[in-house]
Amino acid sequence: MKIAVSNEVMRYSDKMTIDGGVPSRELMRRAGEGIFKSARDRWGAQSAVVCGGGNNGGDGYVLALYLKQSGVVPTLVLADRKFSSDGEFYFEKCKKEGIEHVDFTPDFDFSPFDSIADCIFGTGFRGEICGNEKLLIEKINDSGKFIVSADINSGIHGNGSFSGVCVRSNLTVAIGFYKFGHFLGLAKDHIKELACIDIGIKLFGDAAKLPEECDFGDVLTARLHNSHKGSYGYTAIIGGCLEYSGAIKLANLAASAMRCGCGVTKLACAKTIAPAVSVHLLESTLFVIDDVNGHMLFDDAAFSLLVKGTSAVSCGMGWGKSFENEKILIFLLQNYGGKLIIDADGLNTLSRLGDSVLCDIACQSVVLTPHPLEFSRISGYTMQEIFEDPVRCAKEYVSRFDKDVVLLLKGASTVVCDKNECYIVNRGCPGMATAGSGDVLSGILTGLLGYAAADAKSVACGAYIAGLAGEMAGEEYGNIPMIASDTVKYIPAAISALTKAAEKKEETDR
Repeated sequence: MKIAVSNEVMRYSDKMTIDGGVPSRELMRRAGEGIFKSARDRWGAQSAVVCGGGNNGGDGYVLALYLKQSGVVPTLVLADRKFSSDGEFYFEKCKKEGIEHVDFTPDFDFSPFDSIADCIFGTGFRGEICGNEKLLIEKINDSGKFIVSADINSGIHGNGSFSGVCVRSNLTVAIGFYKFGHFLGLAKDHIKELACIDIGIKLFGDAAKLPEECDFGDVLTARLHNSHKGSYGYTAIIGGCLEYSGAIKLANLAASAMRCGCGVTKLACAKTIAPAVSVHLLESTLFVIDDVNGHMLFDDAAFSLLVKGTSAVSCGMGWGKSFENEKILIFLLQNYGGKLIIDADGLNTLSRLGDSVLCDIACQSVVLTPHPLEFSRISGYTMQEIFEDPVRCAKEYVSRFDKDVVLLLKGASTVVCDKNECYIVNRGCPGMATAGSGDVLSGILTGLLGYAAADAKSVACGAYIAGLAGEMAGEEYGNIPMIASDTVKYIPAAISALTKAAEKKEETDR
């Protein structure tokens, strides 16, 4: 399984590696060489190497030396005349080798070059880019050339935030380890291809895991012939109201077909919408809840009967706004002993109650699945804090609770954390930005957690299934006309891909 690190861990790992005996100048040389080799056949005859101050610019000077050795004609374009000590050493070597260097000016023309190396800002960049630097990045983006970004695209921060203008690369070459910022926020819209080079930096500190298809064999385990529906968990989905009856249909379609492996699914919905929902039920059963004006009423006996014998329950999808929802959620938190998934209006209900209700729960575990605004409401973090460092916010949030709380933070890539592990799930497609996609994910999680442990890895598996199924649907339908039920159609194919990849990995490891 691959990993990604924060800026802070990267800096500390770099320092400890240098303190351990690897000279910083040698690490810079390895970085420049690795960037060169990562795009060896794509530099063309002439390349502009655009360098800022600091070590990112130093990597560019080394790159220029390797380009010249290979027969490519490099030109150093200086965005800044500041140098780190190692960077200045390699800049002087470039001058001795006769490599042309010019200062960037507003009239600079990139048209003579076949490729451009972006070595302007490193992972520690913060703030907004303006003036000449903004113009420089715009010129790079408008050049139509093959663009390689060193470590991370200039304008993107290593922990996930970004400026109003960022380099759009054909290839980004991460140095040492992937960074969080390679996968979060705008990154996927600015990076066409991503590679990572090992330059001998040892990891010192925590890292997030980047799961691949082959990594979930211990979640999606092989099934015994001598088993039955009770072997894989009874589950319940609680949601829907008169205004939002469609959302629960989608969540139910994902789990009720038991595509994700649970044995039995019960759908609990308001009595008013039951006739409309029932026609969509296949293998699942319907549990009707009394309501007023299409919104569920809380009844202790009814909800006790609903969750009895279940191993996983999800709530909140299409709930709408009702004070009765608060009573239902409190009942589940204080009385239900299985795994509870809270989504959508369930999260809005939690924000009204306050997340202190998660400090003393009967549930085996609670899985929260917010998008950033919902996360801001329940956590108290500002949107700016979440925007700047979503992984840190997610990890800090789950650490608040003694009980097992798993957070799935939605975004271009999904961040999943519990107190022990953090995953970044880099799957999904733009076509999933449509009503009901979150409900499909909740259905997938409900079915999966019917039999799997409710830890970060199992929840990440659910996010991976949803993202991969969405990608498959996007390939068939295209991102513009795609709707959430298209993702449902591809859940079996996504699970099949994961299980086959895990089996192949197991055979290879033997």
